[in-house]
This record gives sequence, C-alpha cells and structure tokens, in this order.
Amino acid sequence: MGIHPTSVISKEANVHPEADIGPFCLVEGKVRIGKGTKLDSHVRIGNEHGIVEIGEHNHFFAGSVIGGYPQDRSYKGEDTKVIIGNGNQFRECVTVSLGTLKGHSETVIGNDNLFMAYVHFGHDCIVGNGNFVANSCQFAGHVELGSKTTIGGVCAFNQFVRVGDSCFIGGYSSVNKDVLPYTISAGNHAVMRATNKVGLERGGMPMDDVENVHRAVRFLIRGSSTIAEGIHRVREECRPTKEIKYLIEFAEKSKRGLAK
Repeated sequence: MGIHPTSVISKEANVHPEADIGPFCLVEGKVRIGKGTKLDSHVRIGNEHGIVEIGEHNHFFAGSVIGGYPQDRSYKGEDTKVIIGNGNQFRECVTVSLGTLKGHSETVIGNDNLFMAYVHFGHDCIVGNGNFVANSCQFAGHVELGSKTTIGGVCAFNQFVRVGDSCFIGGYSSVNKDVLPYTISAGNHAVMRATNKVGLERGGMPMDDVENVHRAVRFLIRGSSTIAEGIHRVREECRPTKEIKYLIEFAEKSKRGLAK
C-alpha cells in the first residue's frame, strides 16, 4: 500500500492511507479515494475542475481516465461530479466523464460492477450495482443502467436511454430505446426478444415469480399494441409483486419508447 514516487497527487486530493497508487498515475484536483482502492499504472483521476469521489476497494487498471471533462460543448469548467461506490473493477482504458449542469450535475457508478476494457460512460450517466459490461461498450450522456445486467461487447447506447434491472443485452447491439427490466435484447437497433429467465433463476427468484414476470413481459412486448394497453393487461392478469410494480413503473416513465 502507498503512493509510488513516480505518481503525481494534487494537494487538493484526499487519498486514504490504505489506498494503493501505482507508478505514473495522476490524481488531479478535488479527488477523494477510499480505503483499499487500487490504481495500477498510468491511471488518471480528476482534472483541474470538477469533483471525483471514489469509495472503497475499487480497482482501476492501466489507462483508466476517471472524471475527465464531459464531451459536451455546454461544459464550462463547473465543479460537477463523478461519484463511485465500492468494489468496482475498471479494466484497461475505461473512461467516465464528469456530469453537467444541464443533467444531474453528477455521473454516478454504484457498487460491485465489472467494466471491461475500453468501456465509456458519458456525462450524467447513472449506473446501479452488480453489472457486467464487456469490452468496448459505449454509453452516451444521461444513460441510466440498472443493476445486475449483463451486456455483451461492442454495444452502443443512445443518450437518455434507460436499461432496467436484470437484463441481458447481446453483443454488438445498438440500443436507442428503453429496455424493460428482466428482458433479453439484441440487434441493430436492439429489440426485446424474451424474458431473461435464466438470469432471474440464477439470481434466486422463485420459479412462480419468474413465470409471473414472464407473463408481464409478454404482455408488454408481444401481447399489446400500445404501452398503455400492455400495462393494463399486466395490472389485470399478473400478481402485484414488487417486480411487477417495478416493471410497470419503468414502462410508465419511458420517454423514448420501448425497444420492441
């Protein structure tokens, strides 16, 4: 544990004594790095503007750039944020941009996520917990990614897209509309094709609840001509579990439309 002598740490930074900063890293500006977090080599955290808050036991591999300027012309050096939780892995060359004033003013990453090489999260993204994102996936600004999703490599997500919990998205998909929780999606542009039954079962959901979710998903993506009609059928014909309530709320809040 400690800071390698070749690394440069800002006087404004607050690095926990049990963090580990490897060679040739740059920690610039208002940065907080928590206990047990490790920077391999050639990692850049923060910049002269903005605030980066990093929790405990994260691992940043070589070439990661966290808290860089938003790729947005509206940004004028405001003290917007990146907030990162605990237990995440950021593999080689992952990039995460600061938030913007026209968004949430912060980009938020939760806990226990694995982001493989060359993944990018644009400004104002909100990311949940326990996600697995394969190589070279690109998330534009304002994307919301739920928890416990699995995303194949080389996927692209349009700005303001929302992806619900426990989804599976096949590799090389282009996502330009909202993806319901508990679904499997793929394609260019991606469409929801089925219920993610295997993922739900592996996550410990009882079989009768899996079948209840499956019925609701079918109503929303196959068994109705409009979102409102699908929601009505779900309310009438599915047990009102917490998963069903979340599914309905997600569908009702969709502004981009559903990927169907």
